[in-house]
Amino acid sequence: MHPLLRTARPQQWLKNVLVFAAPGAAGVLDDPTELARTCIVFVAFCLAASGTYYWNDVLDVEADRAHPTKSRRPVAAGQVTLGTARAIGTLLLLLGLVTAAATGRWQPVVVVAIYVVVTLTYSVVWKHIAVLDLIAIASGFVLRAAGGSEAVDVPMSSWFVLVTTFGSLFVVTGKRAAELRELGHDAGAIRTTLDEYTEGFLRFVLGVTCAGALVSYCIWAFETKDLAGSELPYYELSIVPVVAAFLRYALMLERGEGAAPEELFARDRVLLGLGAVWLVVFGLAVYA
Repeated sequence: MHPLLRTARPQQWLKNVLVFAAPGAAGVLDDPTELARTCIVFVAFCLAASGTYYWNDVLDVEADRAHPTKSRRPVAAGQVTLGTARAIGTLLLLLGLVTAAATGRWQPVVVVAIYVVVTLTYSVVWKHIAVLDLIAIASGFVLRAAGGSEAVDVPMSSWFVLVTTFGSLFVVTGKRAAELRELGHDAGAIRTTLDEYTEGFLRFVLGVTCAGALVSYCIWAFETKDLAGSELPYYELSIVPVVAAFLRYALMLERGEGAAPEELFARDRVLLGLGAVWLVVFGLAVYA
């Protein structure tokens, strides 16, 4: 893969499918216009995210060079110059905002702009403050979901916001726990906050966020069924693959995996299967 494309992190674009969550749950993705707007916001987040990755690599270049794997990133390895990274990163950020404006609504532009600000300030400020670093990353997932909601002008249930918040905190905390185990005594030199975190604290956060996400999803599923007036049990059945997926991911964390969640999700067939089952069941609940 070309160094410029590697720096854009296309494998991370999978996170942006969250923009389809609110429109999908609202049952509007069968409308070509609403589907097009959602796809536009998806592209906007992909461009903006890649822009922030370029700037992240510029701002973290020295720390990345000391990391056992991040040192191979194109900017840290000298394959992409700092000047080139700054220029391309800025261009991608602007393209992300312009693309969001193509929806014809100003709200998605604001959401993408907030995402950019939060992500860039994370690289400078939040990543150095324990707990706030977890919240900053998790907020990026919530903003992705909000971007899809604003693109098609459908409200997000408060319970859905909690599902996204707790779920993203669960994944991010798992990543930190895996990094702490993987890097050992050198963890603080690579990531400042890892000097403050302990395995016991991260386990506590994992338990709280997992429980919060599952309870919130159950309430959201029942609430959505009531609002839809459905008599079929698809909404309730969708709880089963969600619970199984969280437990499966927790098991993978116990095995020492999770430092790269996107890679884990992409290669674990059980997680992929559970995701597919949930998609079919929930799709039947909304569109059948």
